[in-house]
Amino acid sequence: MLQLILGGARSGKSRLAEKLASDSALPVTYIATSQPLDGEMNQRVALHRERRPSHWGLVEEPLELARVLREHAAPGQCLLVDCLTLWLTNLLMLDDPQRLGMEREQLLDCLASLPGEIIFVSNETGLGVVPLGELTRRYVDEAGWLHQALAERCQRVVLTVAGLPLTLKGTAL
Repeated sequence: MLQLILGGARSGKSRLAEKLASDSALPVTYIATSQPLDGEMNQRVALHRERRPSHWGLVEEPLELARVLREHAAPGQCLLVDCLTLWLTNLLMLDDPQRLGMEREQLLDCLASLPGEIIFVSNETGLGVVPLGELTRRYVDEAGWLHQALAERCQRVVLTVAGLPLTLKGTAL
């Protein structure tokens, strides 16, 4: 089963995804896409680590998400990817303008063949004003297109607001 959990900053999306992973009663591997490059991001990573059960596996991969999913997806296994918008940012910041499209295509192409449960977490960025600047507008556009493509392929899509889940597609929580 593929699930997409969307929400704004501090909406409870990661907490919900972690609860769904725990409730699955499957072995969980947490796939972290962040690159903690400053003190504030280091604090965010530390909070996530403290909250996760110590028996969960951890894979840190900022770029090659499809490869990691293919390597770790298995029947009777739950993968939790947190978060897609950080992954997208990492790719947007590369000097190679083709890399984002290539990695996105690989991700979308591999989803149908992945066994087990996979939970994706991502920031919903399309609810605000159109940002100033070419890079930030591209980021919002790319995130929106990625979310649409993933939502089409996922069996459940949930929007989280103020810690409350709203099921947009699939079985309600």
